[in-house]
Amino acid sequence: MSIVSGIVVYLLLWWTVVFCVLPFGMNPIKGNEGLPHNPKILQKALITTLISGILWVVIYVLIDHHVISFFDMAEHMATQDFKTEQQK
Repeated sequence: MSIVSGIVVYLLLWWTVVFCVLPFGMNPIKGNEGLPHNPKILQKALITTLISGILWVVIYVLIDHHVISFFDMAEHMATQDFKTEQQK
């Protein structure tokens, strides 16, 4: 995985994880449902960064050991497209 691909994968993971972590520990203020009393944004950002880092390492290892191969997936899809075009 190149450095640019690694950064893109990490950023996609981070944004996905942040939306999963944001609702944790929400205590709305009475009369303002949906407005948290203490959102703990810094704590949630740190948790998001930690979880994203762990997931990124797992994905990196899977790609590095060729468990997941995007080139093989692309070749398979191209073969399917070629067969579909031949059937028309």
